[in-house]
Amino acid sequence: MHATVRFLLAGKTEEVHNCDPTRTVLEFLREDKQLKGTKEGCAEGDCGACTVVIGELQDGGIRYRAVNSCIQFLATLDGKQLLTVEDLSRAGRHQRGPELHTVQQAMVEAHGSQCGFCTPGFVMSLFAMFHDDPEHAKTRTDIDLGLAGNLCRCTGYAPIVRAAEQALSARRKDRFMQDQKQLVTRLRSIQDEKSLATGQGDRKFFAPSSLPELCELLQRHPDAVMLAGGTDIGLWVTKQMRTFDTVIYLSAVSELQQLEDNGQHVLIGAAVSYSDAVRAISRHYPAFGPLIERLGSVQVRNAGTVGGNIANGSPIGDMPPGLIAAGARLALHSLAGRRVIELEDFFISYGEQDLRPGECVEQVILPVPDPDRLFATYKVSKRFEQDISAVCGAFSLHLENGTIRDARVCFGGMAEIPKRARVCEKTLNGSPWNQRTIDGAMRALAEDFAPITDMRASAEYRMRVAQNLLQRFYLEHSAQAYPVRLSRRFEADRVDACE
Repeated sequence: MHATVRFLLAGKTEEVHNCDPTRTVLEFLREDKQLKGTKEGCAEGDCGACTVVIGELQDGGIRYRAVNSCIQFLATLDGKQLLTVEDLSRAGRHQRGPELHTVQQAMVEAHGSQCGFCTPGFVMSLFAMFHDDPEHAKTRTDIDLGLAGNLCRCTGYAPIVRAAEQALSARRKDRFMQDQKQLVTRLRSIQDEKSLATGQGDRKFFAPSSLPELCELLQRHPDAVMLAGGTDIGLWVTKQMRTFDTVIYLSAVSELQQLEDNGQHVLIGAAVSYSDAVRAISRHYPAFGPLIERLGSVQVRNAGTVGGNIANGSPIGDMPPGLIAAGARLALHSLAGRRVIELEDFFISYGEQDLRPGECVEQVILPVPDPDRLFATYKVSKRFEQDISAVCGAFSLHLENGTIRDARVCFGGMAEIPKRARVCEKTLNGSPWNQRTIDGAMRALAEDFAPITDMRASAEYRMRVAQNLLQRFYLEHSAQAYPVRLSRRFEADRVDACE
């Protein structure tokens, strides 16, 4: 193993020795490097003021993605390129000042900045969009989604959107594209075949590169915190002020990065991000597209992982209800071997999952559905986007000559774990697909759940919402469907029946 975190920053190779396991990229930039362009706003990955761009080798080139530096741990940058707002401009000719990047110049010309605090984050999000599929011009929907993780209280967003449209409508190669071959060579030069093992004193950070090595580390460090995207664990550090003796980073493990569609199953490695997984999942389950789009900002989806959402065991995680309704299974791995369980059996009680000492989540096994199977998953929250669910419901069933077969109904936010509605399912199965059956199934939900009242919703509200989501599922899949607009990107062509 090697002990030095190495990455590219400001055109140079940065080396960090004895790296604190939970030091954030934002702290490193502002305190160690005195790079003050990147701001701290919320310190929880919501406002986007701390947005930076990470470049990684992919298919012989470099993939650039925006992330929140306030919850990204510094050691996760090993072998990558870090770009901040200070990197985009370069010295101009004839002493006319710096030559701004296209996205910076557009922000100036469109008057997209007032107080300026949020501006660097917007610029970095625009830069990432500038490098995302540069052959195709971005639509207004693309821009809205790409900037949804950046908040501004000054401009009203209209000037920023105009800047985005200007910068992204007729893109040319910037110097990062022109210098890509050189950058690829430099990134390869700092790639180390050995895994990373760094830290300060007794506090350690490990980044194994293979599943066997990961299992060996988990055997030696059974109390270690397993880190993937950090969109949850990062808040344990920034908001709860927690420290960890041992952190094991999963996203360098090649086996956990695999994403495969073999025609029968979509196999999703535990460290595959939402951004990478969404197309493969929504190809077979279109309803997952709008759900994942609302799960968090681009920055969160670029870092957060499907496996992490499951492993954390939250009763209000957005993915488990839909995956359980779809009949997904979970592969778990340790030195003792591999075992596969039903995903619903992974959740035992609040804060308790079926994860044995030395074991990790390896893979989500999502079955490809029959063409005639009906499926939907819905999220209800106080804010439409980037908010934690009050209730998340998922429904899956097969219709055979108008009769319901193999109904699977699962909810998050209604119990201490993501839980199937067994009485509701029993009411549905073998019954005709009509409003009378749905009315009975809605009443049956009161036998399945006794939800709590908390800061997100009352018990009465949760029960009513759960019942209404079942009604909605029926209306959207009845003979005369009532389509509802749920998403900017995935269902942009659908018409709201209420309009």
